[in-house]
Amino acid sequence: MSRIWAGTDCGKSHHHTLVLDAEGEALLSRRVANDEPELLDLIADVLAIADGGHVTWAMDMNGGEPALLIELLLNHGQEMVYIPGVAVNRATDAYRGEGKTDARDARVIADQARMRRDLQPIRPGDEAAIELTLLTEHRAGLVEGRTRTINRLKSLLNRMFPALERALDMGTVGALVLLSGYQSPAAIRRTGKRRLATWLRNRKVRTPEAVAAKAVEAAERQHTAVTGEKAISKMVHTLAKEVMALNEKIAETDKLIEGRFREHELAEVITSVPGIGPTLGAEFLAAVGGSLDGFPTPDRLAAFAGVAPAPRDSGHVSGNLHRPTRYHRRLQRVFYTSALVSIRCDANSRRFYDRKRAEGKRHVQAVLALARRRVNVIWALIRDRRCYTVTPPVTHAT
Repeated sequence: MSRIWAGTDCGKSHHHTLVLDAEGEALLSRRVANDEPELLDLIADVLAIADGGHVTWAMDMNGGEPALLIELLLNHGQEMVYIPGVAVNRATDAYRGEGKTDARDARVIADQARMRRDLQPIRPGDEAAIELTLLTEHRAGLVEGRTRTINRLKSLLNRMFPALERALDMGTVGALVLLSGYQSPAAIRRTGKRRLATWLRNRKVRTPEAVAAKAVEAAERQHTAVTGEKAISKMVHTLAKEVMALNEKIAETDKLIEGRFREHELAEVITSVPGIGPTLGAEFLAAVGGSLDGFPTPDRLAAFAGVAPAPRDSGHVSGNLHRPTRYHRRLQRVFYTSALVSIRCDANSRRFYDRKRAEGKRHVQAVLALARRRVNVIWALIRDRRCYTVTPPVTHAT
């Protein structure tokens, strides 16, 4: 048989694979457990059907649950392509029937791979990029948990002691240390400014006098104890401790990320760009898979990152550009955040931003324009394997 396509609808405990020939006829449909022996049997059966012909494996996930299947296929030297789940859902509407089954989804995946030539290939992962992906995802989860905990803390404190919630930034170490020991207005008033400042200083809080002054001033503005103050105080104490523990975990993860990032061959090139440090650099490498092999042009990278406008023309309407809706969120965050930082620390970026603002663009539009320009810069630097310099190197004709 010349060529077949194996579409796989990926799941957590099981996958469903359906094989199509060049005419779109189903040759095999099987539900397999996400377990090495069964996956190896599936691969052997599909290769037997191919009988020496070419097999293209298509799946709706390129990591996570199907990681074991992907690794086994890589070990067998198989070609793999990735079709996003959103594309599968939209394509399903064009097929007959309204049912939703894993077998139907696998057929759609295989048929789309059979007809399309623009699907993203799944390549062997760079070991450093995979580790950075795991570390940055872990860090993102910790940051999200910290944000949720701080919001709960602020909500409870605003219910019991609104003046203190307004006076202190709950994301700072001083505020969290204070709340780990004192929560109610009465307790802060009894302690007094001097004793409270000494207590904070002994716990390595920066500017303890300023924190104590704000806390005592807020306590003097409230002499009424709300109902449930004791229970709220205990919960505030617990949440403050949780945020402090999360801060320590995030700091430990940042050290791991920086250490692994510095070992990558592109680390020096990436961090030479103003506004990009180890954390953003690690997220960049994780998003692109450790290299720019999948992005032959900076335009392709900009579209993937969502910093290039998408046309929406129809009929006589042309030049109608909109922000894209399908892009890599974390990679866009890398370019947008680094552009914001570079405006403050890089003269060239500042001049570009000011020029866009003078042209009438809003702040976000100007930052996105700068982010788009920086895609070209980073892509060229990685291509040439050289670090960023304010003055570009002089090239001589040969």
